[in-house]
Order: sequence, then C-alpha cells, then structure tokens
Amino acid sequence: MKESKSYLRETLENNTFSVSAYLDILNTLLSSCKTKVAGEVSELKRASSGHVYFTLKDKKDGSVLNCVIWNSVYRFCGVELREGLEIKVFGQSDIYKPTGRINFKCSTIELMGEGQLKKQYDELKQKLEKEGLFVESRKKTIPDFPINVGVITSKQGAVINDFLNNLEQYGFKIKLVDSRVEGIEALKDLLRALKVMKGEKLDCLVIMRGGGSLESFLAFNNETLIREVAKLSIPVIVAIGHDKDVPLLALIADKMVSTPTAAANLLNQSWQRLEWEIREKQTTIFSYLSSFFEKVKFFEYKIKEILPKIIENRINSLSMIINNAENIIINNNPERNLALGYSIARKSGKVIKSIKNVKINDLIDLQIQDGIINTKINETRKYKSKS
Repeated sequence: MKESKSYLRETLENNTFSVSAYLDILNTLLSSCKTKVAGEVSELKRASSGHVYFTLKDKKDGSVLNCVIWNSVYRFCGVELREGLEIKVFGQSDIYKPTGRINFKCSTIELMGEGQLKKQYDELKQKLEKEGLFVESRKKTIPDFPINVGVITSKQGAVINDFLNNLEQYGFKIKLVDSRVEGIEALKDLLRALKVMKGEKLDCLVIMRGGGSLESFLAFNNETLIREVAKLSIPVIVAIGHDKDVPLLALIADKMVSTPTAAANLLNQSWQRLEWEIREKQTTIFSYLSSFFEKVKFFEYKIKEILPKIIENRINSLSMIINNAENIIINNNPERNLALGYSIARKSGKVIKSIKNVKINDLIDLQIQDGIINTKINETRKYKSKS
C-alpha cells in the first residue's frame, strides 16, 4: 500500500495533466471511498426529473457537503427528505467536471435518532393499515406438509443454524438465498433475494434475522420491501425478532413468529401432527388385532372342548332318525303282507287297483310270498258298498 501511494505521488508530482485528466484521476480515487456521512438536510431541491439535490450540513462548524440522490434510489429508500432533518447517507463523492463541483452521490438514506425513526415507522404503519395490508382476511394459509421452503437470511451466524437444527427430518428441501439483514444497506440484498425466490417453486418462504434495535430493522420497515412481499403468491413466514414496535414486514406477513426456532417448529407442526395420528392409528389397529386374536384363541379352546360332544350328540340323533325311518319303511312295505296270505295282482307289470283295470280273458300275474301265479280273468264281481 505504501509503495502504491508513493508511486501515485511520484506520478502526480512528475507529470503535468490536463484539467480533465486530473479530474478523472481524482474521481477514480474518490470512487473507492464509499462511506457513511451524517448531517442536517438544507438547501433541498427536487428537479423535474425527480432527482433530489441538497446539502448536508455539519451543525458544529457549518461545513457542508453537496449531495444528490437519483429519483429511482430516492423512491426506493422510503425516506421523505425535508430541511432540518437529520440523516445518514451512504455513498461516494465525485467531481462534476463541467463545474468542478464535488457531489456526494447517495445510494441509501436513513433517519437518525429513535424519535425520527419512530415517527417514520408510525406514519408508514398508519398508511399500510388504511390500505388493509394488515388484515387477516388477505393473509395466505401456510400449507400442511411443506417440502420446498425458501429462506432469506444471512448464511453467517446463529440464525440459519438455529433454524436448520430445529427442522425435523421430514425431507425438507431448503432454498437459501444469502442476504444482509442489518440496517438500510440490507434493502437491495433483500429485494434481490425476493426476485430469486419468485423464480422458484416453493411451498412457502421464510425471512429471518435476529433481534435488534429499531435502527437495525430499517430495511424491514421499508415500504418498497413490504409491498414486494405483500405481492408474493406464496405464503410468507417472517421471523425477525421481538420488539415493542413490531417490524412492519412481520405485520404484513402471512405468519409472524419471533425466532428462527419458532419458524422451524411452525414448519414441523403438520408433519408432527400426521406422525402422531399415524401412531395413534397404529395403536388402535394393534389393539383391535390383539382383541381379535384373543377371541380366536377363546373360540379355538371352546371348539376343542365342546365340538366333539356336539358332533357325537348330532350323530346319535341322526342314527335314531334313520332307525325310525327304516322301521317305518319296513312296516309299510307291501311285500311284508305277502307272508300274511295277501297277494299283489298285476297286469302288464302294473298293479291292479280296480276291476275296471281288467276285463274277461285278460292275463294277469299274482305275486304271493314264494312266487308268481299266471292266470286268466274268467269273471269280475263288484263289491257292494256297506254304506
């Protein structure tokens, strides 16, 4: 470093430059001198282009620094400049060659003092509240069983570690976009991270940081960031610490929690509930099966003890029925009466039941106990009714 400074000094001392070339050298040197400067706003002017020109005055000795902030950056910062306002600006100086005037080009502006910050916070809160951005009816539900989770936070420090360490093993796929999360300088990073997340297929998005002062939360109370988050189509969980003045980004979030651990637990909830329900169903099923098998064992025992007796009684009962049927058949068999002197008359194999079934000279068969007699009809006589 000393050598480079020595070389630069020698170069400047031993050469003659045109005004333009010399100013170019100065601007090159000034471009590497980015810093924060604090002071009081005075001589405030806004051009038709929207760019804002003002001087930043040191209240102690009256020193002034000419400043400019381009319209797009001014709108982005969310601070309304007015004379007498104490602010901090971040940026770098350069020399405007046509006039030789030094200007400090501001890339961010932030208010100084808790009073000013609180006033800005309250004004923006009231504005957003009137628009209905805080009402529950516009907020999206965090889906059950999330898998693809976007995370915007600093990849350094305890916040991301606390979050990841408290996520259960449910197969979460984490898309992390590293971002500064401290002060107004974090605003560009956060907006860039949101743009990345819009291109991802996510179940929800988590924006996190640790606790801090109202000043450290400047980016999370910025209107531009708040409106960008409110427009997202995916549910947003904001975990950016506790404070008596809750960050406005947390108020418009679909779900607000205080810590990264709480955000992780929120994502775990539906999975834990499902796990508990599965275990409960398993217990119910196992209890039912246990009861069922106990009944099976009981019936098995009863069958082994009682069934043989039931079968034996049933067989005996069927045997009696068969025997009775056999006796009835035997007693009612027509051939049994042949031994008593009765006979059975048949004509052409058909039993003759009436004299009407035969006529004189018909050949008939008479079955008796020990044989069959073939004979001819000589005469038929009809019995007179006794009635």
